[in-house]
Amino acid sequence: MQWKLFATLAETAGEREVAIETEPNATLDDALAALFDRHPGLEDEIVQNGELREHINLLHNGEDPFTAGDGFDTELDESDELAAFPPVSGG
Repeated sequence: MQWKLFATLAETAGEREVAIETEPNATLDDALAALFDRHPGLEDEIVQNGELREHINLLHNGEDPFTAGDGFDTELDESDELAAFPPVSGG
């Protein structure tokens, strides 16, 4: 499974794409745990007190798992694409 990281999250991890291994029937929570195992510095940037930080966006196959799925309990397949990004500003 693959995480795509953007902006400051990619800077913290030192890479834009992170391949992770998960067990069958893994959830988004499991995929986040695997990401944090590889890059512990991301945990404080993405979650706080077990909740997704308000300014962080997560996508599961291009959709928000908190509105289109079961949040952290969203079940994943090995071929799924996950993405994490902070808000982007510019002009």
